[in-house]
Amino acid sequence: MDTVTSKDGTPIAYEKTGSGPALILVDGAFCSRAFGPMPELSSLLAQHFTVFTYDRRGRGGSGDTQPYAREREIEDLAALIEAAGGSAAVAGLSSGAALALEAAASGLNITKLAAYEPPYVSAASRRPEDDHEANHEAHLKRLLAQGRRGDAVKYFMRDLLGASGFVLLVMRLMPAWRQLQAVAHTLPYDVNVMRGFSVPTERFSTIRVPTLVMNGGKTDPRLKQAAEGVAKAVPNARHRTLAGQTHNVSPKVLTPALVEFLA
Repeated sequence: MDTVTSKDGTPIAYEKTGSGPALILVDGAFCSRAFGPMPELSSLLAQHFTVFTYDRRGRGGSGDTQPYAREREIEDLAALIEAAGGSAAVAGLSSGAALALEAAASGLNITKLAAYEPPYVSAASRRPEDDHEANHEAHLKRLLAQGRRGDAVKYFMRDLLGASGFVLLVMRLMPAWRQLQAVAHTLPYDVNVMRGFSVPTERFSTIRVPTLVMNGGKTDPRLKQAAEGVAKAVPNARHRTLAGQTHNVSPKVLTPALVEFLA
């Protein structure tokens, strides 16, 4: 494990594997370089790239300087890009895809950008209840302030990810539940990155990086429409559907799509 120091002094832990052009992978909620899809994905991609996986602030070996702001996470990515030699391709999943898009819109030296299912709600598929999604961050903060980390995880998974009560019951019985609770304090960060869950079309229209936006063929239709909305907002972006995939994309399916676009 290595570390870089972000602009505000926060240490950001990362690992580097493989050889070739630099590629930074950005996790979604709950995940880190040691937990979630990145261990397998980085191993597969290391055959083609120098792959950087890192712990987003507040997770794993990284620091968590307060107060939080999405701009600090963009600075974290900027520090990693410097560690990668000054420029790098970036690929993000879920809220990590939204963070990668925000970084590109901020002018970071990103050579190519791949985003898998940034979980926005497109204007075409927005429901009346979605107008309350801006309150998610405040509610999560209240639960965490009361020490209710498990309830924060349940709220995030049920109200934001749409997990059923049965799925939550099963997950609470699994060893991974403790790992989810351990990073519950970072859930408001993911909500903050999402900017109310509406596609920020005007901001993304400033992106000048070659961009690929993807979704799974079996995913929630709203995520598909959001991916299409992002691809439409980013000038000259490509859109691709990965057959048979859901939001929990298989690294073995995602890898060839990334290699084809980034190589």
